[in-house]
Amino acid sequence: MDDCIGSGIAAGILLPFGGVWPKIGDDVFIAPTATVIGDVEVDDEAVIIFGCTIRGDTNWIKIGKRSNLQDHVVIHVNEGRDSASIGDRVSVGHAVLLHACELQDGCMVGMRASVMDGCVVERGAMVAGGAVLVPRTVVRSGELWGGAPARFMRPLKESEREYLIRVPDQYYRLGTQYRSEGIGMRSEN
Repeated sequence: MDDCIGSGIAAGILLPFGGVWPKIGDDVFIAPTATVIGDVEVDDEAVIIFGCTIRGDTNWIKIGKRSNLQDHVVIHVNEGRDSASIGDRVSVGHAVLLHACELQDGCMVGMRASVMDGCVVERGAMVAGGAVLVPRTVVRSGELWGGAPARFMRPLKESEREYLIRVPDQYYRLGTQYRSEGIGMRSEN
């Protein structure tokens, strides 16, 4: 993983903060209108769609392999102990706010949800669209949470578990298609 750009990636706006540049893995798609700032590490095959803002200005942010951030996701952190960690194969829906939280491998956060400081969404869990996870909430593996404030709704259905597995691959293929059509390609000149 190289500072700022890896090999063969498409990149949006990448900016340093405090002398620290984002680190971008290989085969990543970052839409031309997405902004990645400061101490951010994006692992291989991740997809960051249009209008996302990822601000690693007061702490670090990690985005795992083949995770996808859909349109207008905002990720920010707190100075001190609250960084933001997104595991591998995580799907983050349109217009989600993630603030200084942890999303473990294979989970999903639905459209327009908010996940606040110190929250943990465990492996294979799902947060419903529009949900608001208040600070320090833990969503256990295999659970669906929803509402504002969010609460446990029920265990995930088998079809939902399968959906969690499919979505990262769908977005990876979409990112690959964007690159093949020249969208967001970083010029070598």
